[in-house]
Amino acid sequence: MSTSTNPATSATQAPSSKGELGPTMSGADILVQALEREGVTTIFAYPGGASMAMHQALTRSKIIRTILPRHEQGGVFAAQGYARALGKAGVVMATSGPGAMNLVTGIADAFLDSTPLVAITGQVPQHMIGKGAFQETDVFGVTAQIVKHNYLVTDIRDLPRIVKEAFYIAQTGRPGPVLIDIPKNIQMGSSQPVWPTEVKLRGYNPDVRVGDAELNELIGLIRQSKKPMLYVGGGIISGEAHAELLEFAERTQIPVATTLMGVGCFPETHPLSLKWLGMHGTVYANNAVNEADLLLAFGVRFDDRVTGKIEAFCQHGTIVHLEIDDSEINKNKVVKLPMLGDVKDALTRANALLAKAGYERKKASDYSLHVPWRAQIAEWKKAFPFYYEDTEDAIQPQYVVEQLYRMTKGEAIITTGVGQHQMWAAQFYNFDKPRTLISSLGLGSMGYGYPSAIGAKVACPDKEVIDIDGDGSFVMNIQELACARVEGIAAKALVLNNLHLGMVVQWEDRFFKSNRGHTFLGTFSDEKREVPNMNKIYPDFQKICEGFDIPSKRVAHKKDLAAAMEWFLSQKTACLLEVMVPYSEHVLPMIPAGATYKDIIYKDPEQRQTLTPGTGL
Repeated sequence: MSTSTNPATSATQAPSSKGELGPTMSGADILVQALEREGVTTIFAYPGGASMAMHQALTRSKIIRTILPRHEQGGVFAAQGYARALGKAGVVMATSGPGAMNLVTGIADAFLDSTPLVAITGQVPQHMIGKGAFQETDVFGVTAQIVKHNYLVTDIRDLPRIVKEAFYIAQTGRPGPVLIDIPKNIQMGSSQPVWPTEVKLRGYNPDVRVGDAELNELIGLIRQSKKPMLYVGGGIISGEAHAELLEFAERTQIPVATTLMGVGCFPETHPLSLKWLGMHGTVYANNAVNEADLLLAFGVRFDDRVTGKIEAFCQHGTIVHLEIDDSEINKNKVVKLPMLGDVKDALTRANALLAKAGYERKKASDYSLHVPWRAQIAEWKKAFPFYYEDTEDAIQPQYVVEQLYRMTKGEAIITTGVGQHQMWAAQFYNFDKPRTLISSLGLGSMGYGYPSAIGAKVACPDKEVIDIDGDGSFVMNIQELACARVEGIAAKALVLNNLHLGMVVQWEDRFFKSNRGHTFLGTFSDEKREVPNMNKIYPDFQKICEGFDIPSKRVAHKKDLAAAMEWFLSQKTACLLEVMVPYSEHVLPMIPAGATYKDIIYKDPEQRQTLTPGTGL
């Protein structure tokens, strides 16, 4: 839903809202103080003509740190990384026109991944709106379908209320982005603010609780089930319900598969974990979810990358869907038992009912429920682990991720770009805690990885934050190296460079007879179109990093990888490690789009191509 405020009225009129009265100040100062009152300490903001007044006000704040990205898209992705790492709204600001439009991809990304975000844009003066003024765009209209709510401010006196509502909407219920578009005359006008003490929004009630009857029915279904499965997603993380989920799983002894958005909500090293399911998920998770007689879908939305052919997904099982957003229930998959409500509350009460019914929380060695079912899953796990063929000298990307996991002991926050590297990061790094894998998943926005690492590092300065990226995705927002350097943000980038758009190449290999449709990102060394040698890699990330004063290394031989990674992890500043990997490597397993789990491709070594050690080609 989207709305503008009431038509503009004179700033000299008495404020109509009830609340704490402040001294007269400019609209820009009202905005900044409103942000401070919402607990904002960081904003990612790029200035321009229609937002200068707000930037001037930010310079007067002693609370808010303003971080200057080098592109508005970098700013909005950084705000998302900040939000995903902390669980509170990230804040981004841009000017009107092109500045606002550069936020649109990030806003859409936050919408699909349910990321709390408050985006603030400058706008041309009210009397110029609709007249094609310099740098005017209707960002209010453009974003209407990709926000949880948006505002066009037309009365300076509404600013305190709007900001408070924006944060409330962004952070409650199913989180999401909210946009506030502020005309320049509102910023530069003056008013005596009235700071609201509460938010009341007609028709918006995020505090929904599952009924007792539904919870009792859930317990009954669990009692009757012989092959139950938990299919859980990002709603567990945004609902802060990971501890309750762990207790629920250990009481019921039900195996757990997560979505990619849900990675980390259940410890992946736990005996009940099946890691994640979907197009490139584990064979055993896909098998178990689809062959379960009871599927408990908590905090998920049945998206196509998980379900494949939707009508065949868990075709013979009873499905329970616990979700905070009623628009998601029965949208993609009709279920037997819909449960609308807060997942943390529902699991807390379900655990109490389980305890009363005699379901004790036990160690894995003492599990006694669903024994044949768990034995079947164990067989699948043994037969179909994540797999790759190691090589003597060429560096396999999966091997790099495995080594990173070993050397960081699984304690790093990992962000990713979008592509093959994104899937390998999720496959070969085990995540035992929520908010430790931050990636663009619903929209799949390339260029997300490094800016989001900057945001995550600002949010969690004492944590190691590493962007696992690909050369194609990384270069899309490579300018943010300058932001990291100038701001002193020690976000690191591990770039798996295969000189190609790897995921598109994979689809070309499988569905287009390996015909390359503009997916080679490098250049050839001569007119014979021979692949470049190690001295002619383009783009040259080492020279780019040198220009940004960022330490960097490139490694091409397996024997040199360990030392290079030790150097990488020892750095106390932003840095880059470029690892040359083969472009012929495919992400497997793979369920082709629109297919079912029975069509999964596990491994096909006959498709492997000859590697040239030292080039990744």
